[in-house]
Amino acid sequence: MLIISSAAAAIFPMLIYLYMIWKFDRYDREPVPLVLRNYLWGAIGAIVFAIIGSDILIAVVSLFLKDESTLNYIQMVLIAPLVEESTKGLFLLLTIAGKKFDNMTDGIVYGGAIGLGFGMTENFLYFITFGDTLQNWLMLVFIRTLFSGVMHGVSTATLGAFLGYAKFKDFNYKLLSAAAGLSIAIFIHFMWNLSVSYEDTTLIGFIFLGMSVVIMIVVFSFSVSGERKIIYKELAEEVDNGLIPADHLQILTSTRRERFGWVDENIRRLYIVAATTLAFRKMQCKNSNGKQKNFCLQEIEYYRSYIQLLLSTGSIK
Repeated sequence: MLIISSAAAAIFPMLIYLYMIWKFDRYDREPVPLVLRNYLWGAIGAIVFAIIGSDILIAVVSLFLKDESTLNYIQMVLIAPLVEESTKGLFLLLTIAGKKFDNMTDGIVYGGAIGLGFGMTENFLYFITFGDTLQNWLMLVFIRTLFSGVMHGVSTATLGAFLGYAKFKDFNYKLLSAAAGLSIAIFIHFMWNLSVSYEDTTLIGFIFLGMSVVIMIVVFSFSVSGERKIIYKELAEEVDNGLIPADHLQILTSTRRERFGWVDENIRRLYIVAATTLAFRKMQCKNSNGKQKNFCLQEIEYYRSYIQLLLSTGSIK
C-alpha cells in the first residue's frame, strides 16, 4: 500500500506540472514524445548517473574525512547539486543539438521536463524510505511536491533557458552560456539543500525557491512573447509574398487561431503548425550556417509549398 500510494503521490503532481509547462508554450508546443523522452531521462537515466557520480565523489572525499555526519552533509549540500544538475543536463545537450530545436522556450520546456522527471523518482524514493509513519509521509509529500520537485524543474529549466538562448550563437558564446546556466542551476539546488538543512533557515529556502519560480515564470513569459513576435515578423513577409492571406496574420499570432471558422476546419491545425514552423525555420536560417542552414532552406521551401497546397485545396491527401 505504501509503494502504491507513494508512486501515485510522486507521479501525478509532476505530470501535472509538466502538462502546465507544455501548455504554457502556446505558439509552438514541443512534440509530446520528445518531451516525455526528456522526462524519462530525468526519471531514470539522470538518477542512475547521479547515484554513480555521487558515490564516486563521496568515496574520494571519505579518504580525507571520516566523520559520517560530515560526509552526509557534504553529500547533500555540495555533491548532490553538482552531480545531479550535471547528469540532468546531459540529455538536454543532445535535445538542444537537434536541428528542429528553436529557442529559449524550448530549452525551458525540455529542461523543466528533465527536472520534473528527476524530482518524481527522487520523491518516490524519499516517500518509501522515510515515510515510516502517516504523519511523516504526508509531510514529505507536501514538502517535496510543492518545493523539492519544483526545485529540480526550475534548476534544469534554467540551464535549458541558457542553452536555448545560445543555440544560434558562436561556439564561445555557447560555452559561456552553458557554464553560466549550469552554475546557476547548481546554485539554486545548493541554496535549497543548504537552507532546508537547518530548521532556522528553512523559511529562507521556501522564500528563495518561491523567488526562483517567479523569475522563471517571468523569463518563460518573456520568451513565449518573443516567439509571437518572431512568428508575426516572419509571416508578415509571407503575406507580402502572397502566400498567407493578410487577415490570417493577426489570427496566427494570437489565441484566436484555436477558434473555429477563420479557415477550413479540415486544415486549421495543419495550417497553424505549418505556418509556425515556417516562421521558425526562417528565423533559424538567418542565424545559422553550414548543414543547419541548408536544412532550414529545405524546410522553408517545403512548408511554403505545403501551405500553398493546403490553402488552395482545403485538404492534404
